[in-house]
Amino acid sequence: MSLLKIRNLSVEFTTSAGPFRAVDSVDVDVEAGEILAIVGESGSGKSVSMLAAMGLLPWTATVTADELLFDGKDLRKMSAKQRRRIIGKDMSMIFQEPMSSLNPCFTVGFQIKEALKIHMDLDRAGRQRRAEELFEMVGIPDPKKRLSAFPHQLSGGMNQRVMIAMAIACRPRLLIADEPTTALDVTIQAQILDLLTGLQSETGMGLILITHDMGVVAETAERVAVQYAGQKVEDQPVGDLFREPHHPYTAALLAALPERATERRLPTIPGMVPGAFDRPQGCLFSPRCKLADDRCRTVEPPVMGPELGRARCHYPLNAKAEESA
Repeated sequence: MSLLKIRNLSVEFTTSAGPFRAVDSVDVDVEAGEILAIVGESGSGKSVSMLAAMGLLPWTATVTADELLFDGKDLRKMSAKQRRRIIGKDMSMIFQEPMSSLNPCFTVGFQIKEALKIHMDLDRAGRQRRAEELFEMVGIPDPKKRLSAFPHQLSGGMNQRVMIAMAIACRPRLLIADEPTTALDVTIQAQILDLLTGLQSETGMGLILITHDMGVVAETAERVAVQYAGQKVEDQPVGDLFREPHHPYTAALLAALPERATERRLPTIPGMVPGAFDRPQGCLFSPRCKLADDRCRTVEPPVMGPELGRARCHYPLNAKAEESA
């Protein structure tokens, strides 16, 4: 049984100009101990889909799903009180911007101990010991002193480590890391990724890594889900995806990697991601796809089987090779 199982998840936001569908019929499966990467351009619905699973979207969002299960429990049927017992404890999230996620009015120690007070049966001394232990785990030097610091007194890398410490404070079974290395220098990026994968290996938790960095995916993930304009367009083990992508969008992303470039100029994907009110009738990638024909432009593509990477495409790449194998 999957630790997290989502089927046909859609998210619509109410705007003054009308409804905007940010996530469109997305499926997600994560096993215990698995590292899943969700990749795609900005605006592809990566973060929104996971915030919907966490129940952290604003009132302007309408969330629908055929299934939304965590450890076999239906999150849709839970009361707010029941869901709060899971969110922050068994399901936890590292948010994209630590400086906007941490409260500037309270010390980082107060904020991490607040989570422990709500979810863990610890007295004040126990919460202090656990907070110091967590800061040591994430590599924050002199933890007793740092616990009394405010977020603005710490560097971006340190605040990111504080966020990780808060996320793992209650030993979650599933950790969602939303762009955990954004705005950090390369050295700190490597340290944060090593920290996350090390914690995942030690605790056996499931890890969802939201990123747009394919290099991070290649080094870290076991399986990759590719999203485009709110839809999942491919889902494969990481080695298979890099070796033989089946969706033209995935192939274009990989071709744009500097290490794969065969010419001096990096290849690019022409055009723009469709917005709220200019979504094509058929395949959402058809205006930018060099393989698109009239069928692609008018008929919504089906989702192929696992042998073709669950590609959402009329003409998946390498299909003939797969069929003859």
